[in-house]
Amino acid sequence: MADKPSRALVVYGDGLAPSVDASHAHLHSLASKACCGFLSLPNSPPSESEDDRVVREFAILLDAYDAYVQKGKDSTCDSGSQGTTSFPTISERFMGMKAAMVTSDPSLRSFVKKLGVNVLQFEELIDKKHPVAEGPIDAVLCGLLKLLGFQEGKLMDTGYFDLVFVHIGAGEPVDGEADEDVNYGIEYVNALVGSLMQVAQPGSEIRSRLHLSLVMSYGDISKFDCSHLSTLVSKDDVDSQLLRLFPRQSYTMRGEKPREDVRHHCPMVIAQWQDAVTRRDTAEAFSFEDFKEHGGNLVIPADRFLHEIAFKLWKAPKYGA
Repeated sequence: MADKPSRALVVYGDGLAPSVDASHAHLHSLASKACCGFLSLPNSPPSESEDDRVVREFAILLDAYDAYVQKGKDSTCDSGSQGTTSFPTISERFMGMKAAMVTSDPSLRSFVKKLGVNVLQFEELIDKKHPVAEGPIDAVLCGLLKLLGFQEGKLMDTGYFDLVFVHIGAGEPVDGEADEDVNYGIEYVNALVGSLMQVAQPGSEIRSRLHLSLVMSYGDISKFDCSHLSTLVSKDDVDSQLLRLFPRQSYTMRGEKPREDVRHHCPMVIAQWQDAVTRRDTAEAFSFEDFKEHGGNLVIPADRFLHEIAFKLWKAPKYGA
């Protein structure tokens, strides 16, 4: 635990996990320095549209699934009413925590605004007059760090967000430009992570006070074979005499009750890094296989993610052990 509250940047590669390959050196370099693991999701509803999937999975990441369900009910209401149920904002839930999100997805923008999240587009981050921005990635990173209160390498005490999400989907427009190549999103994330690690030099306030989470999801899993991407611990590896003592894995529980709907395959993959704060495990590559074999975070439910981040920012009590 840091001796001062951190600021958190969450880079979310929506549906980009299958696109990670050996060429994405910055992602693998981060994994080798970070604590890695998985965020489990519930099963997808039948015949779910892609827009609905994007919003639903992000709602789970914010532990705001009830707000997502209510949004769906409101949209089918004959009167056109937005409903009467109100949901607490992120600031109300987490001790005044101020959150912002950068995304080009209109459905996601609309949803997170209802949770009190300030929403920006990528082009709004870029200060055209900034002299140190040598390219679009550097300019975007400079804007992100400024949102978090890091200016010229120093941490400001006022006028900042505690938490900033960056949502990047496969092939969606960033920097105000559309690109049809599905791999563009993963290349962008790789470059953004590389630029961040370059400026987070030893001894800098960015390195010591910034908590970075890189989260990747598998998107629409009906499009590919994912049978090998299971988080279940095989009982074949357990001594038969000990099977009766084999406990349920903790991510399948909520308190003392089993979770009713757990998807045991294709979880979100996550690497978290903050210098001298996060544990460093033995994972060397940003991959499902390496995280399962060598990751230090194992599996937690995706709806607990924001609670863990808030704890790092001194905005929530510790969740779990």
